[in-house]
Amino acid sequence: METELRTGVFICHCGINISGVLDIEDLCEYARTLPGVVTVQANLFTCAETGTSEIKAAVKEHDLNRVVVAACTPRTHEPIFRASCQEAGINPYFFEMVNIREHCSWVHRHDKEGAQAKARDLIRMGVAKALFLEPLETFRSKVEPKALVIGAGIAGMTSALAIANQGFEVILLEKEVEMGGLLRHLHKVAPSDMTAAELIGEKIAAIEKDKRIQCFTSAALEEVTGYVGNYAVRFSCGDESYSDKVGVIIVATGGASLKPVDLYNYDGEHVITQSELEIKLKDGNIGAKSIVMVQCVGARIPERNYCSRICCMVGIKNSLHIKEIVKDAKIFVLFRDIQAYGVENEALFFKAKEAGVRFIRYSLESPPVVEDGKVKIYHAGMGKEISLPADLVVLSTPIVAHDDAESISRILKVPIDEHKFFLEAHAKLSPLDFATSGIYLCGNAHYPATVREATYQALGAASRASIVLSHDTVERVGTVAAVKEELCSSCFACVKVCPYQVPHMNERGKAEIEPMQCQGCGICVAECPAEAIKFAYVSDEQITAACEALYAA
Repeated sequence: METELRTGVFICHCGINISGVLDIEDLCEYARTLPGVVTVQANLFTCAETGTSEIKAAVKEHDLNRVVVAACTPRTHEPIFRASCQEAGINPYFFEMVNIREHCSWVHRHDKEGAQAKARDLIRMGVAKALFLEPLETFRSKVEPKALVIGAGIAGMTSALAIANQGFEVILLEKEVEMGGLLRHLHKVAPSDMTAAELIGEKIAAIEKDKRIQCFTSAALEEVTGYVGNYAVRFSCGDESYSDKVGVIIVATGGASLKPVDLYNYDGEHVITQSELEIKLKDGNIGAKSIVMVQCVGARIPERNYCSRICCMVGIKNSLHIKEIVKDAKIFVLFRDIQAYGVENEALFFKAKEAGVRFIRYSLESPPVVEDGKVKIYHAGMGKEISLPADLVVLSTPIVAHDDAESISRILKVPIDEHKFFLEAHAKLSPLDFATSGIYLCGNAHYPATVREATYQALGAASRASIVLSHDTVERVGTVAAVKEELCSSCFACVKVCPYQVPHMNERGKAEIEPMQCQGCGICVAECPAEAIKFAYVSDEQITAACEALYAA
């Protein structure tokens, strides 16, 4: 430790988010009494340019070697303040952040006295911990300027082309015989009314023309090892096996339409799905004049409680296309709720009504009953059950995850949710990233999406991936776990508990952790019975100092 520790404390008003509950001036006066603190400042918005400028100025003016910011969540703002410290000339890891917004003003807004006392405790603990902070090294690794895109539907093809247009090579894997995904089976795409064949034809032609994209169909991913910037991948294509290195990976595996087996007398002939109707629409032969569509078949039920979001618009779109082919067709859409979000979708909804498509609401407690040549439904407006003639019944089923989602999840070491859709790191902060750095997702692999949404997500994922690929090296912050080999008892505890499968046993039979792969969760540190694993930036000394400060008041 340095001979003289000089700490600066910066307390944020955060507009009224914090100061609406906490007395900032009182916290400033209290912070000035803490050991090692040489300056305290209050900022309206510490994360704004004026706030970070004040931090940098104070570091130079007061010769600070420790900085403590009491504000909001470090998850979103810690990198900003670390960068400010670095720009001011001190190690960015000589910074400690105290969360007095989520932990005090928000959660205790009805107990201002208790919130104030807790904020004092947290600031005191933060200052005590900061005295034991140590400079950390940054790890660097060479970046392989190549991407792997898994899935060649609209999302996968779009992201592959976007990355290739940036000048990087792309490996595009598709498990089917042809590229195109779900769009291969569609007639037209709403709301543009563009034919699906035309849309995917343009993408496929562009991919086949681009020499930077290697596309493998009938392909299967077999193994992925490594870390961001340096992934080793192995996959097969037919009887051939291939190995390569890539810097980033994009998961665009898409989804599938649920087959409504044992639902509403589905038989694939007189009772079909919207996907099967699309084939009839492409052929221009509906073979029916009385059509009843049943929405939410297999969705929004206990077994599958999510809304597939796109089914309503598929039904509305196909109703209009039927009207174009069979002018006098009678079409009834039986729905629970209509998802027609957005101006264009809502316009299509009203257009369908104007064209004579009739919409009847049903409840899950009283679902439609499909019989031979008719569908019975309780009409709430009429207060009685009615019978609708049905030459053809069309079931709108949800998008579901592919059967291989679990195996891909295990290979990539990324999570899936209870419905086997891939799970992003954070719905708001990192909607296209996995928690594992360098792996991104888009399209129906993530959740049911329209063609437009899948395209936008694909461009976003490609943009995220290109940030990594555009650098010669990738940098990993030093907040990772490290093994003291002389203390390791080779018990495999760390290997078993790590959710990212990072620890492994080296040739000496001792645990080893690759710092570029470590996600810094700290589980292995807590589980190691020999205390052989240490976590940089959260040492025993720092935690002990913070705990002692808590009980010293």
